[in-house]
Amino acid sequence: MTKEIKASFSENFLWGGALAASQCEGATLEDGKKWTTGDAMPYGVFGDVVIPPPENYLKKEAIDFYHRYKEDIKLFAEMGFKILRISISWARIFPNGDEAEPNEKGLAFYDNLIDELHKYGIEAMITLVHFETPLYLATEYGGWTNRKMIDFYQHFVETVYNRYKDKVKYWITFNEINVILDAPFNGGGIQGKPEEIDKSVLYQAIHHQFVASALATKIGHEINPEFKIGCMVANSPHYPLTPNPDDILEAMKRDRETLFFADVHARGKYPGYMKRYFEENDIHIDITSEDQELLKHTVDFISFSYYMSYCATADEKLNVQELGNVKSAVKNPYLEASEWGWQIDPKGLRFALNQFYDRYQLPLFIVENGLGAVDDLVPDEKGSYTVIDDYRINYLKAHLQQVSEAIKDGVELLGYTSWGPIDIVSNTISEMKKRYGFIYVDKHNDCSGTLERYKKKSFSWYKEVIESNGESLFNIEKQRKDG
Repeated sequence: MTKEIKASFSENFLWGGALAASQCEGATLEDGKKWTTGDAMPYGVFGDVVIPPPENYLKKEAIDFYHRYKEDIKLFAEMGFKILRISISWARIFPNGDEAEPNEKGLAFYDNLIDELHKYGIEAMITLVHFETPLYLATEYGGWTNRKMIDFYQHFVETVYNRYKDKVKYWITFNEINVILDAPFNGGGIQGKPEEIDKSVLYQAIHHQFVASALATKIGHEINPEFKIGCMVANSPHYPLTPNPDDILEAMKRDRETLFFADVHARGKYPGYMKRYFEENDIHIDITSEDQELLKHTVDFISFSYYMSYCATADEKLNVQELGNVKSAVKNPYLEASEWGWQIDPKGLRFALNQFYDRYQLPLFIVENGLGAVDDLVPDEKGSYTVIDDYRINYLKAHLQQVSEAIKDGVELLGYTSWGPIDIVSNTISEMKKRYGFIYVDKHNDCSGTLERYKKKSFSWYKEVIESNGESLFNIEKQRKDG
């Protein structure tokens, strides 16, 4: 007799999906918007920015969410979404980034988008900067290397907070803020090859973002004390490759590259291990007394993306690096990988949740998790088309089962937003071939396609997960009955 396993998701658990403006909206220069660093990807990643990009450019139209958001939100509502994580394109509100007055047409678009979500009872979670700094600030000011960026960001944030103070509760200050270490242009609007950027310059930019994030937390709580404001990191925990104590310490060192960013947001100060790192690597940054006071305004929750885990070793012979999500690391010999070489480790998500909660005792939010794959559109029994994406269902099911286990472990988890619930253009490579969604969009790498939307098999699967509040993840008999 098989013991029935129960899910552990709370009644108010926030199920949903996550999107980024530059990857879904399109309309790159419409209604007053100007270029962003997100629009310049991948052309500005490792050298000079190429703007305008080539004519055959996917993000120019993307999936046309700017004009089709009502159609897409209706589909999200059909799945039962409780929340949708979106980002506001800074350059839609302040096209260059340093203007005094906002662009009303940009604000009006997000007015309408948020109202459409509320029409279906869906909360909006807003990421203030999702790899999308106005390009002018990158080319004319040097991006986040310049302290003036804090003032420009503050003006943007105050404008958006005041506009939506009665409509939005959940806010994220920066998307995957730690990515700036490996992709300085993507994360901070800093031009040049990552390995050639001086470490003092890079960590000064990171410090400016820390101060800006703390300032956004302070201002947000003043404008509306009910705001829940969080930080967000790209989280890929490291396992030691062997029990060798040197590998244990190497894994700790690698994890601290991520934990550093959460430490500052959650504890309001620089940890001792980073002070040692700065001293031993001759890294000098300007931290004022005012900065130190601002950093004390800590976040209400910690959010993160999780796609894979890594291994770490101090043995140079075994330290063979392979590219994962932005950064490279040692492969785990016990894990399988996706088509893109990203290792699949559901239990690593449980580990990450426990690691964060044990460390901070703050509510957590998984704001990105999903499987990128090549999907084949096939005819369905209703005379339309679909994708039989059992591989995606299996991936998500395994991860969500481990999320349930983490909650049983005592982790306080606010919600889960899959990446991305509808097919979108990838950020760094700017392609459509790699798809994550429950909804297929007829758009291809060569920019061809009708933009028609088709429900994948995973659409109805995720709908059932939400309807059952996760019980269907464990109810084997019901899953057999349904299909």
